[in-house]
Amino acid sequence: MTDDARLSQGSLLRRVPVPLGLHYFGREAIESAVQGTVFNVQSGLATLVAMGPWVLADTPGGREALRELVHPAYRDHVDAIEPDDRSIARTAPVTGVTAGGAEVQMKLTAWRVHDAGGRLAGTVLQTLPSVGMAVLGTLAGPGDAGHFARMQSVAKAGRRPAAILFADLEASSPLARRLSTASYFALGRRLVRAADQCVVEAGGLVGRHVGDGVVAFFLAADAGSESAAARACINAARALRVAAADVAARSDLEPGDISLRFGLHWGSTLYVGQIATSGRSEVTALGNEVNEAARIEACASGARALASKDLMERLEPDDAAALGLDPDRVTYTALGDLPTATEKARRDAPAIAVCDV
Repeated sequence: MTDDARLSQGSLLRRVPVPLGLHYFGREAIESAVQGTVFNVQSGLATLVAMGPWVLADTPGGREALRELVHPAYRDHVDAIEPDDRSIARTAPVTGVTAGGAEVQMKLTAWRVHDAGGRLAGTVLQTLPSVGMAVLGTLAGPGDAGHFARMQSVAKAGRRPAAILFADLEASSPLARRLSTASYFALGRRLVRAADQCVVEAGGLVGRHVGDGVVAFFLAADAGSESAAARACINAARALRVAAADVAARSDLEPGDISLRFGLHWGSTLYVGQIATSGRSEVTALGNEVNEAARIEACASGARALASKDLMERLEPDDAAALGLDPDRVTYTALGDLPTATEKARRDAPAIAVCDV
């Protein structure tokens, strides 16, 4: 079994063990294979129904012997199988279950492999998603393999220290009224694509898109250290600020028409994980620091990028120097004391110290 198939069967959480030497449809193999994987006893039955004619033809002792070999839940189904060793390929739909309990529709294709002398060498099984390649290409084609791997690493939610980036478009309502709906939609799409690209290139995880806003997380585990994660977060904000000017030019707008505000914060106890449903897959995080980062961003009016003291003091000298910053000489202002402080910021996070980056 390929490592990719093992990981897929393990709901992207782990590579399942391969029960070598066991009968594929036997009790021990089935029960060891279904624990914590996308397959269950029922999907194993669907595979047996599809491959049963071959299995029966290959079993010394015939039907009665096969009944004793398979999982007890399959024994009555053996009676409906007719042996066939002539066909070279079979296919069948299979339903699996993710770690979260959602059903996954797949297609199983199997074919016989013979050696140069025409003798049966084995059977190859290939499981494919039920959707076609056109849909898969649309979903995965524009994606980044490194980012998909980072998303996969948080398939199982857990505590993960990370830098948090919030970015939002200022004065979006007047801009939306000024532009046609089609033009404003195109602008939003360009901006989101640019933001995601900046996050991905900095080694971060793209979070939710809410309206004109973008959220991203830079995990210390991915970056190699807390300092590297903080540096990546600041770099992504700066890169997006530069990219916004290009978005404005491609949208026939002046650079000043696209003004972004940024809130950068550190989350020591973030609970980060992936949420996958039938409609989407995204990374999200829970924790007080997420709400605080949102409050910081809301106070960054005037195209400012405000970073919290908690984030800045994660920077080691080398990373700070690469950013042109000196955390030891920074002067901070309490969020509640900013002239741009919002009512929510004064209520929820007035004492958070921030500076411009």
